[in-house]
Amino acid sequence: MDKINEARELLKMLGMPKAQQADICCYVLLAMAGIKQNTLWRDAGNEWIRIHDIIRFANTYYGSTYAENSRETFRKQALHHFRNAALVEDNGKATNSPNYRYRLTEETLQLVRAFQTSEWQKSVNRFLKYHEKLIDMYASKKKMTMMPVRINGADFQFSIGKHNELQKAIIEEFAPRFAPHAECLYVGDTIEKDLVKNVDKLTKLGFEITLHDKMPDVVLYRDDKNWIYFIESVTSVGSMDAKRIFEISEMTKNVAAGKIFVTAFLDFKTYKRFSETLAWDTEVWIAEMPEHMIHLNGDKFLGPR
Repeated sequence: MDKINEARELLKMLGMPKAQQADICCYVLLAMAGIKQNTLWRDAGNEWIRIHDIIRFANTYYGSTYAENSRETFRKQALHHFRNAALVEDNGKATNSPNYRYRLTEETLQLVRAFQTSEWQKSVNRFLKYHEKLIDMYASKKKMTMMPVRINGADFQFSIGKHNELQKAIIEEFAPRFAPHAECLYVGDTIEKDLVKNVDKLTKLGFEITLHDKMPDVVLYRDDKNWIYFIESVTSVGSMDAKRIFEISEMTKNVAAGKIFVTAFLDFKTYKRFSETLAWDTEVWIAEMPEHMIHLNGDKFLGPR
């Protein structure tokens, strides 16, 4: 096994995420430990070095071709994460100082020197006893920054973001008010595209879904009225304009259920930005005023209250 793959194996056993097992991260570890192709791991060192020195080491001893302007890539992809994992430390200088340097911590140095010896596993266990694996740390942080949402009686999680914040409001605030007892047949997530997708029910209702079709952000079905709600969650793009209505109509030309087209916004300010683009015979719901709807429906709702 060559030194790059040995470094990758070392990082993997310390619980580094897949992205921090990439070649660039291996080069950083090798450079910071002063490990050349023929250097033994037990001879590792931990001199203070600059990112410039890391790039030069990788290019000189491992045949890489990193340019000097790739310093920020080394910092963001490797050194930032290595510091979070307690593998490296800096000398406390300002990051834009020519004297700013990194080195392996003394603890990491002893760990690296034990690699490929009988003491290795014991050293890893001792290190991980006091330092959480980065892969677990990041997974925990990701889990903490998810938004819980209850859909069709089951618990799901949306990733954080304004688009999903609005989708959560559609399901938890709009649906109980304006689509009571409706079933959510489809909702996507900015990370997991099809979070809920009831293909059987959609097909039964007459949907023709192909790989090229872009589903509305949320699809609700109200069985007692035989109504289907197509809802676009709009924070920056994607309102129910005439083009979007045509696209959804083509996808649902065999759907016999009554169709309701809704554009949802987080606030009135965003609605005003899109108001001139909205198609007639559609509805508008604004999350900051959840009790009300705006009907772009001509005389359908005209009359005394």
